[in-house]
This record gives sequence, structure tokens and C-alpha cells, in this order.
Amino acid sequence: MNTVATFAQAAPISPMASPFDLPTGHKVLALGIMCVGFFIAYLDIQIVAASIKEIGGGLSASQDEVGWVQTSYLIAEIIVIPLSGWLSRVMSTRWLFTASAAGFTLASLLCAYAWDIQSMIVFRALQGFLGGSMIPMVFTSALTFFQGKQRVVAASLVGALASLAPTFGPVVGGWITDNWSWHGLFYINVAPGLLVTVLVPVLVKIDRPDLTLLRGADYLGIVLMALFLGCFEYVLEEGPRWDWFSDETIRYCAWISLLAGAGFVVRSLTHSQPVVDLRALKIRNFALGSWFSFVTGLGLFSTAYLTPLFLGRIRGFDAWQIGTALLSAGVFQIFAVVFYSTVANRIDLRWLMMFGLACFAVAMWLLASVTHDWGWRELLIPQAFRGFAQQFCVAPVVTLTLGSLPPERLKSASGLFNLMRNLGGAIGIAACGTVLNDRANLHFQRMPTT
Repeated sequence: MNTVATFAQAAPISPMASPFDLPTGHKVLALGIMCVGFFIAYLDIQIVAASIKEIGGGLSASQDEVGWVQTSYLIAEIIVIPLSGWLSRVMSTRWLFTASAAGFTLASLLCAYAWDIQSMIVFRALQGFLGGSMIPMVFTSALTFFQGKQRVVAASLVGALASLAPTFGPVVGGWITDNWSWHGLFYINVAPGLLVTVLVPVLVKIDRPDLTLLRGADYLGIVLMALFLGCFEYVLEEGPRWDWFSDETIRYCAWISLLAGAGFVVRSLTHSQPVVDLRALKIRNFALGSWFSFVTGLGLFSTAYLTPLFLGRIRGFDAWQIGTALLSAGVFQIFAVVFYSTVANRIDLRWLMMFGLACFAVAMWLLASVTHDWGWRELLIPQAFRGFAQQFCVAPVVTLTLGSLPPERLKSASGLFNLMRNLGGAIGIAACGTVLNDRANLHFQRMPTT
């Protein structure tokens, strides 16, 4: 008899109390601890990006090589995010989150002790894979623990953390690099990672593992999804640098991504137990919410990419100066969290989302007049609008999209929802990088020769 089936039959599962029945204090503490892991996984992307040059110098890596420190993390993360729903059903939310937090902490230590650029790339990929699996589980746990008005507040908190990390990342990364060394970028994950590893098994009681899912899993679908998303992320990350399809490797990866993506969609729609629930897109609220998640990811990540780039290249700011110049967006978002939590249970969330998108549009309109003289004072008002808008763009989408799903579909669909935001961000950053490169080449060609 199959070993997995034997284990399942030999260990009958006693019924678990509903997460809704737990004391409110217990649920708040459990979600808070999970949010710590969620936040450090998100923050790690930005704090490393702010000090990528210092890492390259410390490891004697070229500019092309050091770029893989970020690319490897992002490729691994984007692969595991949609896979995390299936993994949490196999291992349970408690033990997958615990294993992810422990592995992320260990991978952070390995990154700090990396001896060359090749080892750093491997450890960063491991870090991205383990950190990325924590992200969707926090969204699903917030909606599993709470109902009614409490659910709106919980979704508000998670949405705020998701958009605060890109804002505070450069500040934290710049301060650590200037006052310590690039190794400290990874050491700061150790204490919170250990805290999450120890407390999650005690506090998080949502579901039980189901090892029988391993028997009929769609392993071909997993391989196709990994090829599709991994190659697609590589094309988006490296395309602007290598002039897109003029590079042979980019062309090959684009073809692999296209073919694997088509195969993955067909496989997911026809297999009885797909790893990603694409059929959830038939639900109107979920389909529209995933689209809005994509659009907000495109806007928020692109802005978080362009503004530090402007301050670094044009104004010559160092990492710490860039971080402090962008800090106003985070401050205003914290104010927005309080305001949103007050009005979210009184006003239709669709109107709040429209308000957030309108504020974001105003911020982009104000930034369109940027000149080479702009510093933190000139950026204050646009950043205030952007920070305030982020809360009203992200939190309502989370509640409207995932809150409308039945519990049995929430885990798989949450991975897809988070994937859409990351894809939007990756596409937006790639588009911005391409425009910048093309315009730089155009102006260089127009420069008079002597």
C-alpha cells in the first residue's frame, strides 16, 4: 500500500476547532507574529537593492554578476508564491510557515557568510524561495482568523505592510550599509526569523496537514509553472539591460516561457487537482480583483523603482539620503492606515479604492514635473499623496477579492492573487528600465560631437 496513504489511515485526524472560535487576543498575536515573517521577506528585497553596489564590491563581482543577487531572489520568489497554496494544504499553514521562517533565517546567515558571488546567488535564490512562501499565507490567515469588521482591519494591516516595505527598505538598507557593512543586511533577519520560527507552531492553529495530496499532485503542472514564471521573470529583469530580443538568451527564455505558460494553463484547467486554481478567475470579484492587484503592483513598484533611481543618478544621493527623502511616503501611509480602519466599515470599499487610485493619479501628475533640482522638499507633497494612496489602493482590493471566496478555495487563489501583483511590478519596472535606456541612447546620439 502507498506509504502516504498508510500514514494517513494510521493517524486519524481529530477535528480542529474553528480559527474563528479562538480568543481575539490569541488571533491578533498569531497574525502579528506571521506579519513579522511576511514583512522581513518583503523588506529583504528593498534593503538589498539599496546596497547592491556595496555587495558587489565586497564580493569582487562585476556589474552584470551582482545583478543576479536580486534576479535570483525574484525568480525563486515568483515561482513559489502561486505554489504556496498547495504546499500549505500538504504541510498545513503552521508547519509550512515555520519551515519557511527557519529556512529563510538560515539562508540569510548563509548570505552574510557568502564567500563569492556564485555562492551569494545560490543563497539568495534559497532565501527568495523560502521567504516568498510566507507572503500568501499571511493574506489567507488574516481572512481565516477574522470575520466582519475585524476582517477589514486585518486586511488593512496586511495591505499596509505589503506597501510599506518598499518605502522603508531603502532607509533601513542605507543606514545599515553606511554604519555597519553589507553583511548586516542579512544579520537583521536572524532575530525576527527565530522569533517567528519559535512562536508560529504555538500560536497558529488553522488547519492540519494532508499528505495524501502528494499522491495525485500535478507535478508536470509544477514544472511547467516553474519554467513559465522563472523564464518570464528573467526576461523582464534582464531584458532592459541586454536590449531585449537582440540577445540570444533572452529570446530562448521568452520562447520557453511562452510555451511552458500555454502548457501550464491547459494543464491547470484540465487536471483534477491543479496546483494553482485558475478556475477561480471565473468568479467575477476575484478576476477583477486580480486585475486591480496587477495594476496597483505595476504603479506602486514602478514608482518605488524610479524615485530612488532619480535621486541616486541625478542628485547623487547615497543610500541613506535616498531613504530619508522617501520616508515621507511611509509616514503618510501610517496615517492612512488609521484613517482607513475608521472609515472602511462605514463606506463601500469600492469607493475607497477609487479614492486611492485617484490620489495615486494625483501623485503621478505632480511627479511628472520633476526637474534635476528636486530634493526631499519638492518630493514631499507627491510622496504624501502616494503614501496615502497606497493604503487605499491595496487594502480594499485584498478584502474584496479574497474575502468573497469560499474557504476551500482561498489558499490556492491567494497565491494567484499575490502573483498578479508581483507580475505587475516586474512588468512595470521592466517597462521603465526600457524607456530609460532608450531615452538615454537617444539623447546620447543627439549630443554634438567635437
